[in-house]
Amino acid sequence: MSEQSYPGEVELRIRSCRGPADYPPLVAIWRSAVNATHDFLSEGDRREIESKLETDYFPSVSLSIAELDGRPAGFSGVFDGQLEMLFIDARQRGSGIGAKLLNHAIKEHGIKSVDVNEQNVQAVEFYTHRGFHVAGRSETDDAGRPYPLLHLQLA
Repeated sequence: MSEQSYPGEVELRIRSCRGPADYPPLVAIWRSAVNATHDFLSEGDRREIESKLETDYFPSVSLSIAELDGRPAGFSGVFDGQLEMLFIDARQRGSGIGAKLLNHAIKEHGIKSVDVNEQNVQAVEFYTHRGFHVAGRSETDDAGRPYPLLHLQLA
């Protein structure tokens, strides 16, 4: 995957993950984003998910990292045409990094779908504003936890 830079006051660059050495700042971004947007998660579920990020979740997807002036500010993970994760550091929310990561995932990885927690209204609005529509719903998340998912498809 090629690196992409975006003009602006600070330099935003999207690059491929280089492996486990990149994981610790991604976990910190995940924690920051989840604290800001996933108030519906129980503390136990939050800890369980976080404990599996570096061992199970990150290695199973193609990770792209958005860097501002060389520091990770967000990331996305793609597997088999589906966006599996997109998280932005809470301090950078609303700055356009998420939209750039999403566009990158569409163009570079051909994503056509994403599952979103129904209770994460801001994420649902983010994706529907960018051309996704609800194609289905599940009562639980992929691990069977009681967090309904909306299955979104790119129109």
